[in-house]
Amino acid sequence: MPEMLFVVVIVIAIALLFDFINGFHDSANAISTVIATNVLTPIQAVILAAFWNFIGAFVFTVAVATAIGKGIVVQDAITIQLIVAALLGAIAWDLITWWLGLPTSSSHALIGGLIGAAIVSSGIKSLIFSGINKVLVFIIIAPLLGFIGAVIFTIMVMWIFRKSMPTKVNGYFRKLQLISASFYSLGHGTNDAQKTMGIIAALLLSAGLIDHFFVPRWVILSAHGAIALGTLFGGWRIVKTMGTRITKLKPVDGFCAETGGSIVLIGTAAAGVPVSTTHVISGSIMGVGTAKRASGVRWGIARRIMFAWIFTIPASAIIAGASYLLIGAVL
Repeated sequence: MPEMLFVVVIVIAIALLFDFINGFHDSANAISTVIATNVLTPIQAVILAAFWNFIGAFVFTVAVATAIGKGIVVQDAITIQLIVAALLGAIAWDLITWWLGLPTSSSHALIGGLIGAAIVSSGIKSLIFSGINKVLVFIIIAPLLGFIGAVIFTIMVMWIFRKSMPTKVNGYFRKLQLISASFYSLGHGTNDAQKTMGIIAALLLSAGLIDHFFVPRWVILSAHGAIALGTLFGGWRIVKTMGTRITKLKPVDGFCAETGGSIVLIGTAAAGVPVSTTHVISGSIMGVGTAKRASGVRWGIARRIMFAWIFTIPASAIIAGASYLLIGAVL
């Protein structure tokens, strides 16, 4: 039992490392718009985002954690080796895409890791296709909802302030963007931290340390703390892509993108749907650019991002499957 407990502690540490890298990789989701509009300095932005990432621990339920821990792989197939391989697949893909400056989904990397490790360990029969199908459907729906929400907010704001001076409008929205950025960071924290919670809870259950699936309070606080710390360090390569290369943003644009995106994130978190915060904010930023004029979006960059989305689940699945085989050969 002491040996098993030691192994579990090590795997929890790896899970929290993934959560830290998730925050580091995906900090651009929450801070790129507020930095691109010069409302906050990079240091101020990551502090604001990290704070609201952590506050999410005290606001929302763990519906997304349950969907990850119970809804992707059948419980009998989940082992410590599988969880380690899934985490390694997700971590590797996150680091590769961070190096390339691509805003891909840490959430989908983890789900891909679970799928790949499960197939290698127990075959296709170990997958829960109803849960996986929901994830796949929302790869399309989530950014589309962010896109539509941002378009609606942008058109509304443009109409309401159509007779106002641009300098005055930007002055208003420099202040309002602090609220929208906080709101988005809250949604980002509660959505993404829950993926790690689900993995740790599944680990505890597979190791026999809990007798049914639930997320202990210390797991909730640890996961939110890890993602907040990762956000604090910031993945600056992706901030540049998100904040300046998709479309040119002003404070009013940042507000509309963040508000549209945060509504989607909080709504899906409440419904227990594990969506990608990266996809949502990318779709929202594209929506803002399109609402002003379709040529305002650099579609070449957008297509490159979308291709990275498509490859995330299969790429992380392949890495996780290989990791599972390697772990088995070593041990």
